Amino acid sequence: MIIAVACDGVMGEATGPEGAARLNELQSSASALGVARVEHLGYADSGAGPILYPDPPDRARFVRADVDEAAIRLADILQREDADLLMSYDRAGGYGHPDHVRVHEVGQRAASMAGGMRVVEATLPREPVVAMFKLTRLFRLTVRYDPEAIRGSFTPRTEITHRVNVRRFAAQKRAAVAAHASQVHGNGRNARGIRLLLRLPTPVFGVLLGWEWFAEPGSTSRSGRQGDVLVPS
Repeated sequence: MIIAVACDGVMGEATGPEGAARLNELQSSASALGVARVEHLGYADSGAGPILYPDPPDRARFVRADVDEAAIRLADILQREDADLLMSYDRAGGYGHPDHVRVHEVGQRAASMAGGMRVVEATLPREPVVAMFKLTRLFRLTVRYDPEAIRGSFTPRTEITHRVNVRRFAAQKRAAVAAHASQVHGNGRNARGIRLLLRLPTPVFGVLLGWEWFAEPGSTSRSGRQGDVLVPS
């Protein structure tokens, strides 16, 4: 398994060392999960705020990237790896981050270019996310989110095709999250919530984040399998 990442995590007007640091954190996170390697498609982060900063001198912000150009880069990796499954983002881009939406678009196009391989889209069931958002917003564990955008985030429960129990990997998942130190210790919109999660004992962390959800476009399955994501329910 490999991870192909579109952006280097550099937002605003920062360049250079920050991007290398964020990619190093990603590599550490991937290693904790047993990923063979990380591939960077070569784009800069677009950010999720109201300002879209100018492109850095050497690369475009991903939201400005040409979809076909980015898809060719990803399809080349898929073909070199002889991949038969691509995991991407859902059409909402999760919580609506513009780069995540572009990942969805590029992923679909790349899968087609690479020979129509199978695509599953990482997501969460929308309904409990909306309810949880109200609670975390009340305690200021998430900040600067648009409630209206959250109501249209992720995927309706009826469209989710796979549910996977990952509790036995709680320690690895926790280590992977902790590896993103700049986000954990920064002042991002989720930083307080992430720090709280990482303070929990691993078994409790596993209970809270012990399931992962996917939607497979075109699948007629809707009940949500509790086992292997490769096999629909």
